[in-house]
Amino acid sequence: FFFLLQDQFDNLEKHTQWGIDVLEKYIKFVKERTEIELSYAKQLRNLSKKYQPKKNSKEEEEYRYTSTRAFLATLNEMNDYAGQHEVISENMTSLITAELTRYVQELKQERKSHFHDGRKAQQHIETCWKQLEASKRRFERDCKEADRAQQYFEKMDADINVTKADVEKARQQAQLRHQMAEDSKAEYSSTLQKFNSEQHEHYYTHIPNIFQKIQEMEERRIVRIGESMKTFAEVDRQVIPIIGKCLDEITKAAESVDHKNDSQMVIEAFKSGFEPPGDVEFEDFTQPMKRTVSESSLSNSRGDGKSEPKFGSKSKGKLWPFIKKNKLMSLLTSPHQPPPPPPASASPSAVPNGPQSPKQQKEPLSHRFNEFMTSKPKIHCFRSLKRGGAGPEDFSNLPPEQRRKKLQQKVDELNRDIQKEMDSRDALTKMKDVYIKNPQMGDAASVDHRLAELGQNIEKLRLEVQKFEGWLAEVEGRLPARTEQPRRQSGVYEAQNPSGVNSCAQDRESPDGSYTEEQSQETEMKIPATDFDDEFDDEEPLPTIGTCKALYTFEGQNEGTISVAEGEMLYVIEEDKGDGWTRIRRNEDEEGYVPTSYVEVYLDKNAKGA
Repeated sequence: FFFLLQDQFDNLEKHTQWGIDVLEKYIKFVKERTEIELSYAKQLRNLSKKYQPKKNSKEEEEYRYTSTRAFLATLNEMNDYAGQHEVISENMTSLITAELTRYVQELKQERKSHFHDGRKAQQHIETCWKQLEASKRRFERDCKEADRAQQYFEKMDADINVTKADVEKARQQAQLRHQMAEDSKAEYSSTLQKFNSEQHEHYYTHIPNIFQKIQEMEERRIVRIGESMKTFAEVDRQVIPIIGKCLDEITKAAESVDHKNDSQMVIEAFKSGFEPPGDVEFEDFTQPMKRTVSESSLSNSRGDGKSEPKFGSKSKGKLWPFIKKNKLMSLLTSPHQPPPPPPASASPSAVPNGPQSPKQQKEPLSHRFNEFMTSKPKIHCFRSLKRGGAGPEDFSNLPPEQRRKKLQQKVDELNRDIQKEMDSRDALTKMKDVYIKNPQMGDAASVDHRLAELGQNIEKLRLEVQKFEGWLAEVEGRLPARTEQPRRQSGVYEAQNPSGVNSCAQDRESPDGSYTEEQSQETEMKIPATDFDDEFDDEEPLPTIGTCKALYTFEGQNEGTISVAEGEMLYVIEEDKGDGWTRIRRNEDEEGYVPTSYVEVYLDKNAKGA
């Protein structure tokens, strides 16, 4: 091919330069492809990281469902997917870009060398041609000079007027010129022969060899760019199986989504353990100034002869999640339970124990309020409730079922900690035995201090386990069985909690084990009384809006209620808001709630405050 293009040396030089340009263009193309792959991988990683759950956050808890776990698996697989694009970029850079860049440099050097040899050969043949032309012109000139000298000699020889000496001189000059022409002829012949030999060598040996090398160089370039294109495809093909595995894992994660399991987890997570409320009975508004509210307004229906469950004065906040919260200060609000019905007889003997069980004796509101004012641990609990402080240690701020789960998790966590400490102790004990048998390995007494620390830690953890197991047993004893109707008794709480423990836990749950919102702190916490006083210094007593007469005797045993005697006259400070309770005041220190059906209210807006 190139042998036929011997006279197209310049064209070949341009063509080979174009080939190098094509190679550099392909290198640039691959380099930009690697940059795109890196950018795509980086964006995929950032996307995966953006949607990863944050540690120690609420989002992390949400990933216990199968759907969210599948999404998390998708994010992880996308991270691996991005890694494969990074592999593509790395392999293309090392196998194509770097190799071709190095090859282009070598190719340029080789091309330069070949065309330098070609130019050198051309210069040499041109020099030989110039020498031949010079020898030819000299031979031609000498021949012409010899002819003129011969003609001059012949003319002198024919002229009779010329002396013999002049004729001899002309003859010698002609002979000299003739000899010079012969010498020039010989030189020209030699130069011509040499030129022909050089020209043959140039066109049949040097130039074909140079063209052959250029042809081989160009063919190697073409082969190399073809191999690079093949490598370009192979690099992509090598990661396809791994990418396929990533996609298979995403599909597998999607197939693992279990809607039944997720629904059950939601049920378990939010199951409170409370009983549903009973039917709401008819309220008779036909009698003036007196309202009657059903006994089972927000509780289970009660059978005759059965003891009535006691209601904590602070249980509404989460006992019924669908009922709107009232004020946080539950001591100064209504008891949030249905009021007892009026007794069949107006005599106090008809209801000897009032509407509540006689097992629990409660003090009047003023005494209980004074107890809050003087008890520092309870003060702190009350402030925590109002200010939204941290949850109590025994999780009594949670519904029963949720509290049981939290306590069980805490017990399991403590047991794991105990096992870790015991494993560490066993390892140190073995190390000590080795030291005793081989004193050169270490001092056995050096681990005694650590062993003592581990023993103390294990003992502390066991005490913690016992404490939480006690709370857990308490909760499990209160939770209703699934196969029978629960009936909580008022004395359960007092039986399980010794009265000597001065803790806020006794105020967080009503005696029947129902949930209250009040928070807890340990009794070691000491809060100055002035902190509590600052919370309530600006609380002003409510003005009276009328008076009322007690129709029946009512023994207020729940916190927030007040005991009244039949026929007693009291001041009304808050009218019944539809929950069956009326807030009354006896004097400046005694006020609370009584069932609306137990009193006859006389509203008087002009009445003066107590």
